Amino acid sequence: MFFASFIPGLQNFIAETVRERLADAGIHKLLDGAVLFETETSYDKLNFFCFNNIFAVIGIMEHTEKSGSRETEIPLEKHIRYAINTCGANEIIANNSKNIKTFRIAVSAENVPASIDENLRTEAEKCISRLSGLKINRSLPDTEFWFLYRKESGARNFSCFMKRLTLRPSWEKTLHKGELPPPLAWTLCRLARPVHSDTVLDPFCGYGSIPETALKHFHLQKFIACDNDREAASYISARFKKRRSEKFIFYRNDFSDLPSIIGEKSVDVIITDPPWGHYREINGNDFYKKMFEVFGKLLKEGGRAVVLCANNGLAGAAASGFTAQDSIPILLSGKKTVIYRFTHSL
Repeated sequence: MFFASFIPGLQNFIAETVRERLADAGIHKLLDGAVLFETETSYDKLNFFCFNNIFAVIGIMEHTEKSGSRETEIPLEKHIRYAINTCGANEIIANNSKNIKTFRIAVSAENVPASIDENLRTEAEKCISRLSGLKINRSLPDTEFWFLYRKESGARNFSCFMKRLTLRPSWEKTLHKGELPPPLAWTLCRLARPVHSDTVLDPFCGYGSIPETALKHFHLQKFIACDNDREAASYISARFKKRRSEKFIFYRNDFSDLPSIIGEKSVDVIITDPPWGHYREINGNDFYKKMFEVFGKLLKEGGRAVVLCANNGLAGAAASGFTAQDSIPILLSGKKTVIYRFTHSL
């Protein structure tokens, strides 16, 4: 069983993706920003790029117990002690690659790091160390064991004891300002449903999260990227230096120049994250109206556009010929934004 976290708001997309990619998948809990699912597929073959992190579940405990006719909440500490006492010779704890030599314990309550009694922490560390053969390293471990508590509206509170399978650096530290995290770039691409023969365009490519994801995971024949920012253009040139020129084409131009550069009705799919006004000055709805006019010139009959935007009224700025298929509100780095899907007809 696996527990995976994702960008809040994508619950329906995640459920659909899990069921499409895993024929035997059983979804036990679908939460705001997390899913608990079961499959016989091993972790190394899951290939889910929409998740922030994936965990192997060691144990689950509902956070209520009956006292007569009443249900009372079980403290997190009690669950931790229960997990320690019942994990036994658990294979998930014991099975680690040769590169995993150290671990630490992380405790999360309601998506916020939580503190526990130091004696209990030490007891849990000794138990895991004994079962796994790993050494304790609270600073820079090779893996982590999590005690996670969640409280969901209309559902029982529960805790998971689990081992983290993904270890990555913080995107806030590794990405450029305004650059999309890879799971969101993958989500935008999948929502667009590009096929190998499509010509795909990102007219506001920034530092290249969308083209990188599209070319790496969707095996496209042709991707066109555009941005007029000098710093981003320099980075893009270095990032895609080894890409074959017929597969990836970059233009350092304003997006409005594209119809004359690449030709009208030459694009099957647009996947993009246009300026929100946070990192680049834009003139509100006038900018988005101009954007859709350009999109209308570029897209073929039946073309699709997936657009990430903080403007809740983006659909109202769409030019004639664009039909909004759906809008998905999400929470990105604490900011409310929306993923829009459009189709275009001439």
